[in-house]
Amino acid sequence: MSENKFYLRMEGISKAFPGVQALKDVNFYVARGEIHALVGENGAGKTTLMKILTGALSMDSGSVSLKGSHVEINTPTDAQQLGISMIHQELSLIPNLTVGQNIYLGREPRWKISAFIDWNRLYTDSQELLSQLDVDVDARAEVGSLSIAQQQMVEVAKAISLNADLIAMDEPTSSLTDRETEVLFDTMRSFKKRGISIIFISHRLEEVFEISDWVTVLRDGSLIGSEPIKDLDEERVVQMMVGRELGEMYPKGDVQRRGVILEVNNLHDGRELSGVSLELYSGEILGVAGLAGAGRTALAETIFGVRPAITGDIELDGSPVKINSPGEAIRLGMGLVPEDRKQQGLFLNRAIRENIVISALGKLSRFSFINFSKADKLAREFAVKLDIRTPSLRQLVRNLSGGNQQKVVIARWLTLNPRVLILDEPTRGIDVGTKVEIHALMNQLAEGGVGVLMVSSDLPEVLGVSDRILVMREGKVVSEFSREHATQDNIMHAATGGKVNSDK
Repeated sequence: MSENKFYLRMEGISKAFPGVQALKDVNFYVARGEIHALVGENGAGKTTLMKILTGALSMDSGSVSLKGSHVEINTPTDAQQLGISMIHQELSLIPNLTVGQNIYLGREPRWKISAFIDWNRLYTDSQELLSQLDVDVDARAEVGSLSIAQQQMVEVAKAISLNADLIAMDEPTSSLTDRETEVLFDTMRSFKKRGISIIFISHRLEEVFEISDWVTVLRDGSLIGSEPIKDLDEERVVQMMVGRELGEMYPKGDVQRRGVILEVNNLHDGRELSGVSLELYSGEILGVAGLAGAGRTALAETIFGVRPAITGDIELDGSPVKINSPGEAIRLGMGLVPEDRKQQGLFLNRAIRENIVISALGKLSRFSFINFSKADKLAREFAVKLDIRTPSLRQLVRNLSGGNQQKVVIARWLTLNPRVLILDEPTRGIDVGTKVEIHALMNQLAEGGVGVLMVSSDLPEVLGVSDRILVMREGKVVSEFSREHATQDNIMHAATGGKVNSDK
């Protein structure tokens, strides 16, 4: 690719945080009208590089050029004025504002003869953007009432509304269904035809190979390589990302399940669940699949007491239990790794140590005084066991990569030796190396007799990790498959209402 085709040139970019060199002399080039994938493990420096490009962070050294001219990007406003837009992995929407207000926040259309906002135009234009993306959401609805997937599409609409020449997308499909991803990819292709450049960050390599023209790989803050997609395959990209042979993505041993540890009968929550029944055995991984809105997260949260159950019964080890709060679930030996780790699973402004031990304070305290020596020892034990990569356990959790943050959430529950562990999207937004580690950990827990209930929208993960698979649709379990009989086709047929030959 000749140099004069580069729309963006980032050269010699370095950035350090306390105890961490996030970027080391990185060069990154993007051509006009190109979909350029930026990949690497969590902590490789991808998001840091994009935050520098969009003015959210300042670089320690290096330079940025657009269309051959040096530019200074010191704030997000500078980036927007230069035609650069960003769809962040961490949603930046304001939940108590409407969809339309979020899309045009700070750029609201005004009446020509006054300074008042033209609300009709704002909502009409917002609804048109949502229609282009085939998103069935009312522009006047509050963002807080939407699902995570719907909020992700609002972020996409917001980026499109800026009429940018360069759009950076950080894990834009992490919360989307296959259909929504397809619509997004069609939109990306239409942008490409119009000469708009797209930087696409994703841990889903099948998507990288489907949509991208070029791939740049970062590892530990350094540039490893940059090549056209046609010259690469998934194995080569993974090797570049992790610097080693990865092994099996879905390691699965022969686990002998034991007796039923959790039984749910006719569970209703009055909103999304319409009579769910299931059995979870000690020593098995039970996968729950289904489309967005099928009730998978509602099921996990209702079992754990986050949502109240209107009717239905829950039994643990054959004994009826009442779970009206997460505290009661925890006392019964249950843990929940939530779908949104940042909003629901972590105290971002607290240290790693505190996040790991907070659920175990009962066994670390005496007469209301915490034994900090024991807390340090416990946190260190699980940080080593889960390979949480950090210079210090006193590091704030918000400064960790997504994969390490997820390990912190899991470590918290492991300190309690749970009998039942519910995992809602356990590897969403996580690099391939960390996925393998979490899958191996799930198998270890099952081997130790823990009952693992895993909700996932990643069908290869559901098929690769689960011993049995339940498929939900419209708030009910509609099919069950053994590991031997499950395929992507029959799971999708069941999820969409087609006829399948399930095990039940």
